[in-house]
Amino acid sequence: MNVGIFIPIGNNGWLLSENAPQYKPSFELNKQITLKAEHYGVDFALSMIKLRGFGGKTEFWDHNLESFTLMAGLAAVTSRIKLFATAASLVMPPAIVARMSSTIDSISNGRFGLNLVTGWQRPEYSQMGMWPGDQFFGTRYQYLSEYIQVLRDLWGKGSSDFKGDHFKMDDCRLSPQPQADMKVICAGQSDAGMEFSAKYADYNFCFGKGVNTPKAFAPAAEKLIEATAKTGRKVTTYVLMMVIAAETDEAARAKWEHYKAGADHEAIAWLGQQGAADTKSGADTNVRQMADPTSAVNINMGTLVGSYENVARMLDEVAEVPGTEGVLLTFDDFVQGVEAFGERIQPLMKSRAHVPSPVPSQVEPERLAA
Repeated sequence: MNVGIFIPIGNNGWLLSENAPQYKPSFELNKQITLKAEHYGVDFALSMIKLRGFGGKTEFWDHNLESFTLMAGLAAVTSRIKLFATAASLVMPPAIVARMSSTIDSISNGRFGLNLVTGWQRPEYSQMGMWPGDQFFGTRYQYLSEYIQVLRDLWGKGSSDFKGDHFKMDDCRLSPQPQADMKVICAGQSDAGMEFSAKYADYNFCFGKGVNTPKAFAPAAEKLIEATAKTGRKVTTYVLMMVIAAETDEAARAKWEHYKAGADHEAIAWLGQQGAADTKSGADTNVRQMADPTSAVNINMGTLVGSYENVARMLDEVAEVPGTEGVLLTFDDFVQGVEAFGERIQPLMKSRAHVPSPVPSQVEPERLAA
């Protein structure tokens, strides 16, 4: 099973809690996390894009870096790990994204890929006067389908004359083209999102569900298998999970309960309000799950809470779900979490037995510890 790290491009990572670690994002923090991940043989790092946060006492995600420029910087200081940036497709024309992707492909020597999002939080775009109207909720995958066809034209043959409802290219050119096959990720869980991934993406992300229920996402993976049966393409599932680990189950559970007790209810309410704005038929399961008040302290992602041994066992269970190629991990404390994964969890995983732990580092020890 492949493993990726969902690096903290926004403040406080993925915990909407006054009791969670409070920090601002920075290049140095994300460099430290990514170099540690590379050191332990983690397969990839991915950064989201977020243009407006949720507010609240913790100012959740009010402080964010930009995805492409961050990954360009990380491409220059890493040597093996694959890197994915996220394109906010509503405000980034595909020809520009194609060129930026080709540039980071050059910086990374072929280690770059792209995560495409349609945009679900209206204020991110209305604040700039770039929200096309709420009808976009119902047509966003038609828009993204045209978008990716322009990207594939430019990456594959260096030019595009694509003509559609949303994009009209006129001998648009790209050179140099990427040296490696540009892999594309989508995170759609609605019927339209699955159809898009089955036709155009290489990987599809879904949310894990519940606490210590590692296989609860299996229906989403099965839905993707059914969608790809119609297109004849190979597209695999990656599941998003948070790891809260400690020496014992009791210690890990105590941390989780402490985070829940400090939930930032104002920020969680904002999340719920924005998640409910999409009333169109294309409403996405991922967004609805994020906004569910059940355990929104970590955006309701699947959460593995326990000892290092039990987290390793549960991650191996994730790998057993048909159609699953990998997992995208977040942590309550990223620096300590990546180190604990590399030193204490990964060596116990049967699905990671092929990865030496740790991988000999090619960077100076002081850079890893910086």
